[in-house]
This record gives sequence, C-alpha cells and structure tokens, in this order.
Amino acid sequence: METAEWYRYFAEREARGHSPVYEALGLAVAADPGLLELIDGLPEPKRQPNLLLAAVRFLGGPYDDFGRFRAWTVRHWDRVRETVLARRTQTNETGRCASLLPVLAALPRPLALIEVGASAGLCLYPDRYRYRYDDPAGRGREIGPAASPVLLTCRTNGGVPVPDHPPEIVWRAGIDLDPVDVRDDEAVRWLECLVWPGQDDRLARLRGAVRMARRDPPRLVRGDASAALPDLVAAAPAGATVVVFHSALMPYLDAGARNRFVALVRGLRAHGLPVRWISNEGAPRLPSVLAGLTAALPGDRLTFLTALDGRPLAMTGPHGEWLDWLA
Repeated sequence: METAEWYRYFAEREARGHSPVYEALGLAVAADPGLLELIDGLPEPKRQPNLLLAAVRFLGGPYDDFGRFRAWTVRHWDRVRETVLARRTQTNETGRCASLLPVLAALPRPLALIEVGASAGLCLYPDRYRYRYDDPAGRGREIGPAASPVLLTCRTNGGVPVPDHPPEIVWRAGIDLDPVDVRDDEAVRWLECLVWPGQDDRLARLRGAVRMARRDPPRLVRGDASAALPDLVAAAPAGATVVVFHSALMPYLDAGARNRFVALVRGLRAHGLPVRWISNEGAPRLPSVLAGLTAALPGDRLTFLTALDGRPLAMTGPHGEWLDWLA
C-alpha cells in the first residue's frame, strides 16, 4: 500500500468516528507531498500512521492543528525519525478482553494464558477486569470484580454467550520482541501516546490496568514466538487448558511470517498438547480464518474476527467496543 493510501485508509476506516483529530491529520498527511517524502524515507514498517503520530506527541509536538503539526514535524524530523525507528506501536488495548472473554469462558478450566505480542501484558488479566455487555435493547449485564480499576463496556448483537463470571486463570505469560515494563514510567508514557486524542475512556482504562499490573507484574519473555512459544507451553501447569492468543499482531508480520506462526500453533495442537488458539485480528489478516466466515463483513468500519482454533466466532470492534456473535 502506498503511503498516501495508507494514511487515507487510516483516517477514513480507523480514526473516523473514534478520533476526529487523527482523522483530520491522516487526511492532511495523505495530501501533503513534502511530508510523504519524509515518511517514505523510513523503512516500510515504520511508516505506520499510529507510530508517526504517537512519536510526535511523545516528543511534545502539536497535533490539534495540521499547519502547526506539519511545521513542527519538519523542523524536528531528525528527532521524530529517531523515535520512530526506536519505538513500536505496542498499543496495549485492554478493551479487547471484552471480545476474548466469551471465548475464554467456554473453555475447560482452569486456564493458562500465553499472549503473543503481549506489549506490557495488560490483556493477560481478563479475570481481573469488570465488564458491561449491552444488548441491542439497551439492557446491560455486568460481570467481573466490582472493585476492579477497569470497566470494559461492549455493545453486543447476535446472542453473545456472556458468562456469569470470568474464567479461572491459574497461570499467565506473554511473548514480545520488546516487552514493556509497567514499572517504567517512560515506557508507560509511550503507551499513553499510542491512545488516540479524544479517547479519554481508553486512556483511563490503560492507566487503571497499569496500576493493577504494577502490583502483580506479568511474566513476559523477550523474543520471537517460534523460539519462545514451545517452551512456555511446556512450562504451563499440568491440568490447565493452555490458551495461546493474540490481538492485532498480524499487521506486524509479513505473509510468510503469518503462515509460519499459524503452522507453529497448529503444530502444537497436532502433537497432542492441550493448546487452544484464539486469534483476534483484522478480517483480512488471516485468510484461513476469513475463509470460514459465512456472514458479510461491514463495509463502513474496520472489523476484527475473533476465532477459536481457526474458526470465526464473532465480528468485533478493534478495541472491543462491539461484538457481533456469529450463528
């Protein structure tokens, strides 16, 4: 995808309806040859809109007016470039746990969780968050610890099997190429800059989850899944259902790496290990999962597919804000 098209897609399909500031910036960048030339000087994976915009904010640049944003970014391009090359878009969106919870709760308990692309590991605590699921009639149902510092709200459709309570989780671990330490204030500030302007609820969720995780930091392994995943599966406690899961990981892998990852996870199951696989990815990212979809995808919004062992179970919002269960 050409850089201009990438920023236009980001504005129209991802930011629209969620962050007017980022929608305007994305469209303006897409139409600015000078900025596009600078961005095209970055390695292709580093041209991502989220990464560039977060880097400017992290460095204290303006972002609520394109003219000021452009002037500052051009003037400070060396610093912006350095930050973009050193950082990753490790958005640790706890809201996605609302998409995962109905699938997790239906598996044999207790559970041992392994998240691939875990960032700071905040999605490893689905049992410690409070959830509110609102059906099409506006009736809400809440589950989870009442004292949790995080409340996740989700609009549902299609008979979502909302559990009576979160699943029992006895062990949890994550894998990431560059794990984020929740006790590192600067690292957490970077995560905050990855939350889009105007999304105060997401920022509050992030901060609440960080406070909770600091009391019991997750086990995070630095490395590639191909090297780390088999050892973590082997380290999970006997008698637990091992759940390998990931959300919005696939955009950072090329087609070959995605195929190798899917083969790795399927290979673990083929060898008789008690491993279940939950993917929560943008619809086109896993063709084998998309092939199993019988319903039509919405044409006006970015849609994730939540799948168990490669079988799609739900269409979901990128941040867990809505959940449409499939028949």
